[in-house]
Order: sequence, then C-alpha cells, then structure tokens
Amino acid sequence: MTNRTYLQNIPVDIVTYTQALNRAMESIENNKNLQVVTINPEMITNAKRNPAFANVLNHAELIIADGVGIKIAMKLKGINQERIGGVDFSRSLIELCVRNNYRLALLGAKDEVMSALVSKLKSEYNDINIVFAHNGYFNNEEKILDDIKKAAPQVFLCALGSPKQEMFIYRLKEMLQGCTMVGVGGSFDVFAGYVKRAPKIWQKLGLEWLYRVIKQPERFKRIFPALPIFLFESIMDSVKK
Repeated sequence: MTNRTYLQNIPVDIVTYTQALNRAMESIENNKNLQVVTINPEMITNAKRNPAFANVLNHAELIIADGVGIKIAMKLKGINQERIGGVDFSRSLIELCVRNNYRLALLGAKDEVMSALVSKLKSEYNDINIVFAHNGYFNNEEKILDDIKKAAPQVFLCALGSPKQEMFIYRLKEMLQGCTMVGVGGSFDVFAGYVKRAPKIWQKLGLEWLYRVIKQPERFKRIFPALPIFLFESIMDSVKK
C-alpha cells in the first residue's frame, strides 16, 4: 500500500512512478482490480461541485499526481511528490502488456484516432494482445460494458475525458477481475500521432499544460480559472494547518 494525503478532501497517493507501476502489475498478478486516477487541479475542482465524481475518486485504489498544480499543492503540505505524467504512465502500462502478454482493452477518442492507434501499436509491438478497441462515441453504454466484460482485459485504458472516464471505470470495476484501469484523457491522440507532445524541456519544467494551451487555445477556458483558484485554495488550506 502507498501513503495517502488529501488535497481539499480529495485523496492523492504519495508514490513514485516505479511504485505506481508495480502496484498495477501486482494487482493484475493477484487477480485484483485497480482503478488508477491521474489527478489534476481541474478534476479536484470538479469533484467539489459533483458529489458523484467525488465518490468515485474516494473509492479509487490509486490516485497519482499528474498535473503540476497537484505537485505544487503537495509541496505546500511539505510533500515532495514526483509528478507522474498520465501519457507516460499509460505508455508504460502498454509496454507492461507487451512484456507479460497481458490482455489490453482500449476505449475512447474519435474513430479515426482509435483505428490509427491500434495500427500504430500493432506495428510497434508485434506481440501486443489487444482484445477490445472501440471509439468513444457510443449510445449503448450497457453493451460496451458487456463487450469489455466478455473480453476480460487485464489492462483497460479509457479516453472519454474526465469525469466520464473515471465514472465509466467505476461501473466497469464491478464487472471485471484482475484488471488495472486508467482514465487517460487525450493520450490516445498523442499515441496515434494526431497531437504532438510538448518538447522535453517543457515536460521537464512541468509546463506541458501551458504548451497544450498555446497549441490548443480552446483549452484555456477549461484550465482557467480552475488552476489559479485551486492553487489559492491550496495555499489557504496550508495556512489554516
């Protein structure tokens, strides 16, 4: 088990990248489910307004610090938490599937992105075992849940956007056994080559979010004012304590 802290009443695990990856593998090997949430400030702000989403987060087995804002907020609590990028963690899970012949399921993104993603993964990894792949545009959620259950994946990557992906995984978790499930946001677009990642220096400085805002200005409304409000409230929390 990992240590856990709370940011504005939402849990975040104090864990290294390696420890998080080991948790994922241990859960699969021990035939237990693991919902991994790659938390960022927007999600915490949303959870404070959405009790159902907050409940999902409070029941997630592993919550890793994705956003740089989370890292800053934990620093205010005296915790030097390593930032675990969701894109990088998802890629590591895919490689884990290849090395151990784990069954991989993919859900989300546009149809052309999913098709490109599956083709790209199969060309990069000859032995990858993709047992389910579907785009994120569907009307019958029950059928999708049932199809994934029948595929019995050991790793499930869900790119439906937050909070939809986390809430979908929360439902799916009751239907599977021995599966590590992660909401991966826009990672499929990156893996499929539709979206270019920030240069390494931006990633190292924790400014990948800013690079994405510059490249995709429509993201501005989503991040602001959520990020500054989150940081202000984190500062106030640290002062109170």
